[in-house]
Amino acid sequence: MRGMRSLILIGHGSHLNGESAVAVYRYADLIRERGLYDEVIEGYWKEEPSLRQVLKTTSSTDVTVIPMFISEGYFTEVVIPRELGLGHQGPVPAGGVARVIGGRTVRYTLPYGVHPSMTDVILARAREALPDYDPQDTALIVLGHGTTRNENSNKIVYHNAQLIRDAGHFAQVEALFLDEDPKVGTWPDVITAPRVVVVPFFASEGWHTLETIPEDMGLTGDVTVFADHAGGPQTVYYAKPVGTHPTVADVILHLAEEASGSLAQDGDVERGHEHAWQALLDRARRGLRLGELLITPDSGVYEIRHTLDEGRPSSELRTLVTPEGVRDSIRHDDGGDHRPVHTLRNLPRGWRAVLSEPDLRRTLHYVYPAVVEETYAHTCHTLRATPWPTTARRQTGIYAKVQKATPEQVEHVAGDICKSCLRTRLWAGEKLAHTFFDGVPGGIPCAEACTVIVAEVREEVSGKRGQAGGHSH
Repeated sequence: MRGMRSLILIGHGSHLNGESAVAVYRYADLIRERGLYDEVIEGYWKEEPSLRQVLKTTSSTDVTVIPMFISEGYFTEVVIPRELGLGHQGPVPAGGVARVIGGRTVRYTLPYGVHPSMTDVILARAREALPDYDPQDTALIVLGHGTTRNENSNKIVYHNAQLIRDAGHFAQVEALFLDEDPKVGTWPDVITAPRVVVVPFFASEGWHTLETIPEDMGLTGDVTVFADHAGGPQTVYYAKPVGTHPTVADVILHLAEEASGSLAQDGDVERGHEHAWQALLDRARRGLRLGELLITPDSGVYEIRHTLDEGRPSSELRTLVTPEGVRDSIRHDDGGDHRPVHTLRNLPRGWRAVLSEPDLRRTLHYVYPAVVEETYAHTCHTLRATPWPTTARRQTGIYAKVQKATPEQVEHVAGDICKSCLRTRLWAGEKLAHTFFDGVPGGIPCAEACTVIVAEVREEVSGKRGQAGGHSH
């Protein structure tokens, strides 16, 4: 009998755009349905559970982490390993990296985008955009993001373009980029074929694929005709990004199974995690208020709803019956704004969920990621707070400048943001005597400044905070 296994999919996420996380959720759902792992968890750089929290949310001692990125680069080689505490920086070897962290065996792999089977995903996207393409008169543009920050970023785009070129699938194959040369706007000078298929080598649908690329190329939709091209009329067929193709789920699973040491699966239940959840369920069986949630036991199932909807007839509320249904319903507040920090007091109202005990666990993980684990650790006096100077020193790249922030600047930013949060800032020296385990609904610890604080402190130091377009979340 195989041991217990957890799979974590790491996405970038966004403080501003809720669509950024959708692809990661979708693949987690697809892989979860296959039942190959005991749990599949999402984690993010800019959302919750954060990279600093996500390992705490796994129930197994055997964890495989897949970076849901399209290429190797700054995030996969520096940010993610640093935030997870892997003790590794730089290129990740083919078999990945394995470390023991807090009693868990953690395997960290290459990003899915560099897997050899992604060439087939590019071709599949091209065929979707133009099913009857003719290799004699059709060109392919493999479109990457590109960056000057890490030379590995463009390597996989060039590699795939060369493989497809060598196979003779198209009359012409070119690699173009948004943020480095050769830029996508030069395509009319580069492509001579009358038909052109553009496949974005991007992880998800978002601002770049929906706005930037069409604008830079002059596209008006999925199919755009350029009648006045110097070499004769050209028709451009714009494909969906490779990162949203269903077969990426297979690529992720291949990576996980190929991970260093993955054949020696002997994972067990992570005891601290299990103790936390058993303590939570013991409280929930008697009824519990947690943050803005009211949890009520009822004949073997649980109803959860917003505390401000207490007493409202059930007929007036939307009824949700799955953890994923709750997850998707709370990603935006009542005003339609994205909620990257789940403990802000902006949980939307107007719904109720009726759930089994296992589904209650997963739902609470979605509503308040890492809150149960961190609060229980706090009650056991084992939660370590990370003071702001330590968080600041860990930042690299464009965020390194937060190290220059004065205590007054940090407090000014935190005062704006944290006043709307349920958490108590242990990282700023505040004390939390009682938690929701003691019957105080808003008794939730905050062990470390969140990425929204870090991003806003960067804006504050730069003198851009509050300016139009200056917000980074």
